[in-house]
Amino acid sequence: MNEDVLPEPDRAEGAPHPRETLHLMGQGAAEAAFLDAHATGRLHHAWMLTGPNGVGKATLAWRIARFLLTHQEVHEDGLFGAPPPPETLDVDPGHPVARRMLALSEPGLFLLRRGPNDKGDRLAQDIRVAEVRKMGNFFSLSAADGGRRVVIVDAADELNPQAANALLKMLEEPPARTVMLLIAHQPSSLLPTIRSRCRMLRLVPLGPEDMARALDQAGIDPGGDAAVLAELAAGSVGAAARLVTLDGVALYAEIVALMESLPRFDRARALRLAEAVAQRGAEARRSLLFSLIDLFLVRLARTGATGAPPAVEAAPGEAALLARLAPDAGRARLWAQVSEEVGSRARHGLAVNLDPVSLVLDTVLRIKQTAGG
Repeated sequence: MNEDVLPEPDRAEGAPHPRETLHLMGQGAAEAAFLDAHATGRLHHAWMLTGPNGVGKATLAWRIARFLLTHQEVHEDGLFGAPPPPETLDVDPGHPVARRMLALSEPGLFLLRRGPNDKGDRLAQDIRVAEVRKMGNFFSLSAADGGRRVVIVDAADELNPQAANALLKMLEEPPARTVMLLIAHQPSSLLPTIRSRCRMLRLVPLGPEDMARALDQAGIDPGGDAAVLAELAAGSVGAAARLVTLDGVALYAEIVALMESLPRFDRARALRLAEAVAQRGAEARRSLLFSLIDLFLVRLARTGATGAPPAVEAAPGEAALLARLAPDAGRARLWAQVSEEVGSRARHGLAVNLDPVSLVLDTVLRIKQTAGG
């Protein structure tokens, strides 16, 4: 299969690609930190963009890349008559660099991401060393024009060991006028030597207002209560988009309603829920169901540990239910153990295609046993 027809590994299903998203919501502090480094001549050669999934790390990387490739001049502090430094990363979408980046034809940009597998018929599971070595050709070919070069790594978590070591060598001896932007969802999993050579930019979860604006920019109608959506998505736009697409807010409300009868077991209601996600074509909603059950258990454990339910009630009656089932730290530890146990079983069951109805019912029964003491 031609590589050009493979799906883009760094594009979330149902959402625009980060290079198509011009504005970033809720990450003003990270943007300001980068602009300050740029304006004061402290522009590091490598930056690691960290934070939860779906909060805009890739969007910020593309914004920084557009900015750098359209601001080639080097600022010198104290230079009399020098123009004031830019106050924003915004770039006119009509700028030639912006148009070329949108088309993936900008010669000053290299995008390191997963490529095709050995057969070329689908994407590889990780970023391989051959993809990193292509950067060497990029540096040699782009050096002639003397301009700035930018590398986006999306995502560094996906580098296999050989690729990680190859990237490390480039971080240790960076080419002149090159800035590398590494997107990392779990930086602790990366080589310490890679982390040590990068300046960190941490992005934060989005609040309800920023979440609503980000979804609107992506062409997604959040509907309902933006605060509930932001709570269930933990401030992640990517997670919120998935919840909207799969009607996840209503699904979580059904989970809470099912749990309200605990320690009694409403088998008929549990069976209806299980059968709804067991149908052909419901794989995504089935996966979401188990993610939301895990979220419910996490919220239970947190309630017991803190002595109070979360500030935002994510479904009708949730706060009272959490307080009843997790009244103290002892129950919190118990619910945390159950969360780990049922989560592991669900991941295994989904991976090996266990009967989904049985998997859902077994999960609910395990929760019932814990609720009954």
